[in-house]
Amino acid sequence: MSTTTVTPLTIQDAEALVTAARRAAEAADVKVSVTVLDAGGHLLAFRRDDRAVLISGETSTRKAYTALQLGTPTADLVEAVQPGGLFHTLPTALDRPLLFIAGGVPVHRDGRLIGAIGVGGGAPEQDHGFATAAVQTLG
Repeated sequence: MSTTTVTPLTIQDAEALVTAARRAAEAADVKVSVTVLDAGGHLLAFRRDDRAVLISGETSTRKAYTALQLGTPTADLVEAVQPGGLFHTLPTALDRPLLFIAGGVPVHRDGRLIGAIGVGGGAPEQDHGFATAAVQTLG
């Protein structure tokens, strides 16, 4: 049985993700907060634009945490927490900062989950686009 070592998310990766997400947001003239977590859920990078709404700092972090814990973009989970959905009771069942609003995206390297990015401050679809664009720039 062979094991493959996957390079974890580095601070350089995290800073590159923040920069790419902010550039995408600036191009759309949207003020955002961006959070990057490592595979253990620890904060690697955070940035809030001066004029981003204050709550965006919290929402970006919760979106990243949710994407990390479930290994899925939060945009893909919105329906699952609606009444009758697979995860309907999940937001209230755990004492954890989950947030089922688009804008959180897991980060994979060589097929392994190595972290997540969360963006808050724009419309949910915009935040998802900014986060996805950032992840696509990571080599």
